[in-house]
Amino acid sequence: MSQLSAVDELQLQSLLTQLLRSISDRISGAPSTECAEEILLHLEETDKNFHNYEFVRYLRQHVESCLGPVMEDELQNLTSGGQHAVGPGQDTLVHAVTRRTRDSAQYQQMLQTLKATMMPVVETLINKFDEDQLRKEEMHREIERCQSNSQFADNCSDSDSSFNQSYAFIRQEQLQLLAEKLDSNKPKEVRREALQALCCAPPSDVLSCESWTTLRRNLCSALTEPDLSENVLQFFAKSFSSSPLSVTREIYTSLAKSLESAFLSQRLSFPTRSAAVDINSPQISRLLKQIRLMNDFQKEVTTFWIRHPEKYMEEIIESTFCLLSVHHDHGSTGTEKTLEPVHLLSLLDVKATWFHKWMHGNYSRTVVLRLLERKYKTLIVSALQQCLHFSESVGSGSGEAADSHVDDSSEPGLPQRGVFTRRDVEYSFFVHSLCILGKLIIYTNGRKLFPIKIRKHKDPVTLTDLIVILINIMYRHPRPSTGDSSLTGSLAPSCLVMEVLWMLCERTECAADCLHQTPVIETLLAPVVALLNAQQTNLKNPAATLILIADVLARIANTDRGLALFLNEKNLVVAHSEKTFAAHIVVQFTLRLLKKAVPSLSESDASQTLCGAFIFVCRQMYNTCEGLQVLQKYGLHKAIAAAWKKTSFLSERIPTPVSGSCTGSSTQETAETIVWEETLLGSLLNFAATPRGHLLLQQTGAMDECVSYMFSRFTKKLQVSRCEKFGYGVMVTQVAATSPGVAALHSSGFVRLLVVDLWSALECGSDDARVVRPKPTPMDSIDRSCLKSFLSLVNLLSSSSSVWELLCRQPLANRSEYSLREIPSSIPDLIDRLVAVDSDGKIHSLFQYEQSHTFGLRLLSVLCCCLDSFLLLESQYNICSTLLQSQRENVADQDATDGAIIIDSLSVERNHVLVRVHVVGGPSERRLPSRALEEGELPYSWPMFLSYPPPPCYVPTLQVKSDTQECEISAFLASSEEPGGEESWLEICRRHFCKAMKSKPNTLTGKVLADLLEKVVVHLSSSASGSFFSAAQYKEEKNLKNVSLSSVEQLGIQTCFRYGCYLQVLQEEAESDLELLMKHMKNFLSTQRVKTSSALVSLQDGYPGHDWLASTVFLIMAGNVERSLHLLLNLSCQLSSAFIWPARIHASIHVPLAVAESGISPVYWCTAHYVEMLLKAEVPLVHSAFRMSGFTPSQMCLHWLTQCFWNYLDWTEICQYLCTCVVMGPDYQVYLCVAVFKHLEPEILARTQSQELQIFLKEEPIKGFELSSYLEFMMDLQRSYREIVLTDMESIKKTPE
Repeated sequence: MSQLSAVDELQLQSLLTQLLRSISDRISGAPSTECAEEILLHLEETDKNFHNYEFVRYLRQHVESCLGPVMEDELQNLTSGGQHAVGPGQDTLVHAVTRRTRDSAQYQQMLQTLKATMMPVVETLINKFDEDQLRKEEMHREIERCQSNSQFADNCSDSDSSFNQSYAFIRQEQLQLLAEKLDSNKPKEVRREALQALCCAPPSDVLSCESWTTLRRNLCSALTEPDLSENVLQFFAKSFSSSPLSVTREIYTSLAKSLESAFLSQRLSFPTRSAAVDINSPQISRLLKQIRLMNDFQKEVTTFWIRHPEKYMEEIIESTFCLLSVHHDHGSTGTEKTLEPVHLLSLLDVKATWFHKWMHGNYSRTVVLRLLERKYKTLIVSALQQCLHFSESVGSGSGEAADSHVDDSSEPGLPQRGVFTRRDVEYSFFVHSLCILGKLIIYTNGRKLFPIKIRKHKDPVTLTDLIVILINIMYRHPRPSTGDSSLTGSLAPSCLVMEVLWMLCERTECAADCLHQTPVIETLLAPVVALLNAQQTNLKNPAATLILIADVLARIANTDRGLALFLNEKNLVVAHSEKTFAAHIVVQFTLRLLKKAVPSLSESDASQTLCGAFIFVCRQMYNTCEGLQVLQKYGLHKAIAAAWKKTSFLSERIPTPVSGSCTGSSTQETAETIVWEETLLGSLLNFAATPRGHLLLQQTGAMDECVSYMFSRFTKKLQVSRCEKFGYGVMVTQVAATSPGVAALHSSGFVRLLVVDLWSALECGSDDARVVRPKPTPMDSIDRSCLKSFLSLVNLLSSSSSVWELLCRQPLANRSEYSLREIPSSIPDLIDRLVAVDSDGKIHSLFQYEQSHTFGLRLLSVLCCCLDSFLLLESQYNICSTLLQSQRENVADQDATDGAIIIDSLSVERNHVLVRVHVVGGPSERRLPSRALEEGELPYSWPMFLSYPPPPCYVPTLQVKSDTQECEISAFLASSEEPGGEESWLEICRRHFCKAMKSKPNTLTGKVLADLLEKVVVHLSSSASGSFFSAAQYKEEKNLKNVSLSSVEQLGIQTCFRYGCYLQVLQEEAESDLELLMKHMKNFLSTQRVKTSSALVSLQDGYPGHDWLASTVFLIMAGNVERSLHLLLNLSCQLSSAFIWPARIHASIHVPLAVAESGISPVYWCTAHYVEMLLKAEVPLVHSAFRMSGFTPSQMCLHWLTQCFWNYLDWTEICQYLCTCVVMGPDYQVYLCVAVFKHLEPEILARTQSQELQIFLKEEPIKGFELSSYLEFMMDLQRSYREIVLTDMESIKKTPE
């Protein structure tokens, strides 16, 4: 191999130099020589441009020319004869060629040639290093001279990395020499050259040198000199970006002290009306550059100071506060005011981003608040003073200047501005101060800094005073001017104030301390009160201001404390010093806006947007039970419904745009009309959030339209409103509780969508999705993927009214074949495909038969918990027969008559349902089989059966107690004497009843309760005060041959008879007696109902279900038809019958016609309404759990009370419930439900977490509940709420307003 020529040597030297320059950044960043060598050795792995370097290309060509013939020869030798692997290690062909080439003489010769050539090249580069370094330093000086007059942004940006400069490592001796040259006694030229050299050195070397203390002192001294400050700032900027906090804190504090000295010595004048702050002037520019560097460091330091000792952070914070506290004493005239550091900082960081970041983390916030409280409270005083000054200026004659500033298209803080007037600086300082105060008061310790004493103010400024000041500023500037940029809008006073108020509203404690105060509410509603009193307001833009007011009021009313403040505190002074509630002011003004009856507002001001904003405030109140209680009397639902009907009529009359005509205005008008119509529909829909509101919505006639609107938003997964924390789940459940509600859901398409989504999740799954990992086999009876659909179905079908509305007279398809692509679209279809799976065609139509059928059986189990729902399903579809037949078909030996049933998930589930629907009783009166299998030889210990009755193990032996104890109430009832004192007979009876309940509840059973009920009912019906409805006119001897009982009623009688026989209160012939009583009741109640042409199923054929109250009375009277009939007839004229006897009040003539035709029971819109209201106040955790689960307490109350707690309480508790409501008053029905929820609170909270609250409440009895144990609690509720609850119950004969 020949030697390289001289030309090749020069070319190699040039290429090597080029390579080193290309990778200089990597090498200079290496902390040591060894690391630099590692970078070079692995350069091919880490540098994607490695093969593009000319030096690498040259080497590759040279290697190919030297070793190419050798590799070709070796390759030919190895491949001759078909060899592809040689040697003991079975090396591949490539490895073999490589090994032999490296062992060749040519390879050794090439290495020696390259080494001999590279040695002089490297030596030449080393020899020229000093010369090149001197040349670079000289060039750098020239560049510095050229740039000495350039902008700071180009020279001294903190984003300019020190690694972008070319420098060499510097020795300690050189740093010591530079420190000496930077001494203030040295000539300025010498110091400048020293600074330039220092900027070329690595900051890490400079900051770690022994002479750093001297260097820092000299650098701070040079910082005050105009000719040297930029070089110092350049070094500081590089140090901030590459040094640890332990060092940079010293630079930061030095910079802060230097600025402090500069402001104290220079005393810069604050701009006057004729002068301005020119940031291009040398003096201001130098200060701004230093403050900008500090501000950039302030915003970045929060990301890493937590990794260092707290004292470092405290030094930085304290030096900042010390600088910002610099102020000069000046006279009273504004022209003598001086420019302070905080003014320039507000120009650079107008929204105080640095303070927001410092207050974000608790680590730094604690230090900030401690320093502000102990040493630097003047900062808060100054900020508060500036807000006061701005508020006073906009309210006085100088307000025009402030107004013109806000309306100006340019705002302070924009980078293109070079000159700032006095009002620019003042406004920037105001924005900066407001942002600091807003961030400060959202924290508890920040609020503790108030009240604050302010100069020229007699009284200290409290938190409430501050909020009032901010609201007044918002009144003066309600919105940014049109045409402003987004930045301008965000800096408008109204936007800034609203941001602060929003932050306070979102935090409970902040809102309580700052917003839930009488002066604040008075200030917010002062313009509204003035407009209601037909007075003129001083608002600059009434409509815009009122919209902002409504926004704040809505956010306040959305919290529990704020709502209580609006509803319960008379804190507003109206005309003639009369005080009233805030809620009354808001709803009255809203009604005026709806009727366009606010004379002080022009037609343009009284816009739909303004009206919608105040409706939204009312909405936060009337979508709660306690809020609707206050607002109901104003008839707001009627006013909104009237506005909606008018808008809907107008929208239908808008002409269709014609092609070629001008459609701009008409299109905009149509869009505005649609938005307004949707606003009104959404507001009406929110009445359905409570049971009473649901009735009011139904009476407006807009139920179907509102539900359709909800369905459209539900399918788009839109939020209910900006204040709602949950979706439409609770509202759907509330709507589905009644017949008109579920009918509207069905007509809107919601039910169909729910069924289709369920089928897709259950049968289709996500098989079309890409399989990343195998889907686990579901272990639960309901897979988690289907749980949401299951709970939605339970919510929809929880009420017997909804089941009757969707299933009554709806036959099942029962076809022989079903297409695999055929998807159910209704509840009957779902039952046909998933529950009544009684043919091979239905089985083969399911892709996942076992899982889908199990799902249907679980749904059936939940539905059958409601006895009326079960009676309908059994009478129409013969559910029990179908399940028993399926069990017979699941026998191992089909030929045997009593063969063993195969134990699988379906047979276990069927067994559970069969026992649940047949055996009646409370928690201690029946045993329900488990759904779980056990380990061992006997996996399922519960016996299965093929026909009714079930095995006796499911019916525990009744423990008959002999009542040997004397009962005072029995003696009292036996006495026929009327009391002679002021205390009435009923009051004495109540006292004896309460005493017996508390001391001897076990004595109140059997004959005692029957006598008690009979005597109390007779006493009430014979007195004028006790007869609420007109006395019943019923002739018992009337022929009953024309009265026939439906199949549902017949099944109900059989169920009651079985329960009575188990309780040993009925004889064998009692079934016919119960049938006779039911005929009497059906005949009597038919005369008590209105005739209606409603399309609702529940209003067409009498009461939809069985009369459980009449059956309960029959069992209490031990099967005595005559006593039972007389008791029920006497009870029918009493108020309590309207609530404990649903069949009696159904479509009754004694209630307003609109209520009777609504199909909504008073148990729902009155009892359940107050249960929800009292739950929120007395058992708030339970109320919150229901909200989170999407279920409602009213659904369960309706379920329990409709069937008189059958299957949920033991017989003794059921009797005591009935007696309590009759003796103590119908409002005790509300208190009892609240007591039950309180008793179940631990279980409710636990089941909510596991997403099975609905299933638990429906399937599980109320274990351990004893009415006597909660009687005192109920009496406490009576003392607190009877005036409200009982008064409202007594208004049942009046039309709800």
